[in-house]
Amino acid sequence: MSKRQYNGANVYPVRSRHYKILIKKLKNMNTENGLTKQQNLSRQASFGAEENSPINPGSAEEKPKIPWHKKPWFRDVISFLFIVVFVIIPFRVLVAQPYLVTGGSMDPTFQSGEYLIVDQLSYRFEEPKRGDVVIFRYPKDPKEFFIKRIIGLPGETVKLSANGVTITDENDSRGLKLAEPYVIFDKTDTLTITLKNGEYFVMGDNRAASADSRLWGPVPRENIKGKPFVSLFPLSRLDFMPGSLSKFPVQ
Repeated sequence: MSKRQYNGANVYPVRSRHYKILIKKLKNMNTENGLTKQQNLSRQASFGAEENSPINPGSAEEKPKIPWHKKPWFRDVISFLFIVVFVIIPFRVLVAQPYLVTGGSMDPTFQSGEYLIVDQLSYRFEEPKRGDVVIFRYPKDPKEFFIKRIIGLPGETVKLSANGVTITDENDSRGLKLAEPYVIFDKTDTLTITLKNGEYFVMGDNRAASADSRLWGPVPRENIKGKPFVSLFPLSRLDFMPGSLSKFPVQ
C-alpha cells in the first residue's frame, strides 16, 4: 500500500541546513577578525619608520608571521567544532530533537506542517504510559518515523468494537473502557489483540484516516524515541506538552 493510500502521519527529523553557511562564515573570519589590507599597509609603514629610527638601527626585518594555529579564525573554528561535537550533537541525539509532522492521522491534535521539539530523555528513565503521544520508528521500515497515541500496554489485551476500546489484562478480566476525548473523527473497527512484553498498541487520534497498530501491529519498546515537549510552529499552535491527556476535558 503506497503512502498516498493511507495516512501514517510521518514525522521527519529536522536537519540543520545552515552548517555549510556557518563553516563558510568561519572561513571568512580570517578577513573579518584579522588585519584589513589598509591596516597591513599601516603596519608596514610603521615598520619602515622603525627601521629609519635611531632607536631601532640596522636593516629592516619583516615581522614574523603568526603561525596558522594561533590565528583568530583558527580558534573560532576549533570553538565551533567543540560546541557542535560536544554540545549540539549529544543534545539532539540524547535530549531533544526537532520533528516536522506530515499527514493528518493525528488531526486535530497535531496538524500537518507542525514543528515539534521531542523529548528523547524521559523514556530513558520511565516507561511510556497509556495516553502518551509518542514518536517512534515505523516497525515495517525503521527509517520512517510516525507519531501516534499509546492505547495498549505490554501484557494487555486490546479489544476494538462498536462500543469503543476496551482494555483487559490478567488482573482485570472485566476490562477498562477507554474514554477518548481526543478522538474527533472516529471509525468503528473490530479487532482483539494481546500484547507481548515490550509491545505497545498505538492509534492515531484521527481514527478515520490513520494507519496504525490496527493495520501493521504493535510497536516494540525499542522503537519508541520520545514524546512531544513543545509545539513550536506555527505560532498560533505554540504549546507545551501538546497532546497530553491533561489538555482534554475529563469524561
